[in-house]
Amino acid sequence: MHAVGAEHMAKYERAIALMRALPHSDARSLYQLANVHCAYCTGSYRQTGDPELNMQIHFSWFFPFHRAYLYFFERIAARLLGEPGFALPFWGWDVPEGMRMPAEFANSSSPLHDPVRNPAHAPPTVVNLDFARVENNLTDEQQIQQNLRIMYKQMIGNAALPSLFHGQLFRAGQSDRPGPGTVEMTPHNTMHTWTGDLAFHNVEDMGTYYSAGRDPLFYPHHNNVDRQWEAWRDVGAARGYRGHVDFTDPDWLDSSFVFYDEEARLVRITVRDVLDIDKLRYRFDGVGMPWADARPSPTPNVNRGKGSSSLKSVRFPLSLDAAVTVEVRRPRVLRSPREKAVREEVLVVEGIETDGTEMVKFDAYVNAMEYEKVEPSGRELAGSYLCLSHPRMDGTGKATRIETSMRVALNELLEDLGADIDESLIVTLVPRHGKVKIGGLKIVYMMQ
Repeated sequence: MHAVGAEHMAKYERAIALMRALPHSDARSLYQLANVHCAYCTGSYRQTGDPELNMQIHFSWFFPFHRAYLYFFERIAARLLGEPGFALPFWGWDVPEGMRMPAEFANSSSPLHDPVRNPAHAPPTVVNLDFARVENNLTDEQQIQQNLRIMYKQMIGNAALPSLFHGQLFRAGQSDRPGPGTVEMTPHNTMHTWTGDLAFHNVEDMGTYYSAGRDPLFYPHHNNVDRQWEAWRDVGAARGYRGHVDFTDPDWLDSSFVFYDEEARLVRITVRDVLDIDKLRYRFDGVGMPWADARPSPTPNVNRGKGSSSLKSVRFPLSLDAAVTVEVRRPRVLRSPREKAVREEVLVVEGIETDGTEMVKFDAYVNAMEYEKVEPSGRELAGSYLCLSHPRMDGTGKATRIETSMRVALNELLEDLGADIDESLIVTLVPRHGKVKIGGLKIVYMMQ
């Protein structure tokens, strides 16, 4: 949005005003559009043939659902404006010139303003892509460089396969949260939390699924998330990354969602319908990928005392109330370049359980006995799990219990740490916010 200009932002502002002015009974109103996101994200739908199982579009179908959602949002906005060529702006928080909330959203007299936001993060505050309810003391330039390195890890280092980028495949009859992809956790969830108001338990509006769509900033935020999907494919094609391609599994391609279009008609759209943005008649212009060359460097002197003899015995499952360090044996050592090109070595954090009542974040470090010395964008910080709260919408005041997993790519990480010949890795899990249980750790080899 830093590049679209005042005239285009004025159009978006007017579109939001028109959506707000529609009666709540109108499927094209901002009220109902926010409710569509709420319904798909809070367990309002059940699986066909198995009403005991929820259907959840996070943790698996994240990218295609939100692309389809924004596609119809944009069509509705264009119809209300009387401008068929209207394009939804995106908030480019992944590039330095976009790493602040756009000023138009901080104007309290504008339809784009939402009073339920974090007042400390109004412009000119620089976004923190590692935010977990605690502010840091970095300078603006330090924060920008940290953000770029985090983006590199989430878009390249940790996103070597479609299942690592998109999340695990979700099939009928299975649990609705098989495992989120890299970008969904960070920076997507991080930016939701950074924008929401910490004075509210669920960090409303943006900080929880049921209310996120009420904030007009939600839509440019998610349009930038959509841009990351294209960027992931583009950087993969440009650099020859074999795994930067989408799933070809029919279960994924034929999965479908229903939305209201600009005529307030209920329509169905499949995942395969949204894979090609040329067919959807839009593209992303004017922003590069500076994070693509921001590969983090190892942190010196953080693995002194490495060795199983210095580690305490750990028994899983466990409640992650304090940092836990575990030696995890690798099934194979000294893999050939050919093997690495075909299979990604992956650390799996199994049996992640939370009660859904609050945002939860924990970090996973590899070969960093002194993990406190590692910055959030440091090479040894292999991955971060971040999940928003999941309050239920049934009036009970309860939350939805979360059971899922996290996967962290290791090929590039082990190369950078000089650990390719190690028979085992030292993994440290560090809680950052919320209560969480961990079922176990293992290393596997994945092809997609």
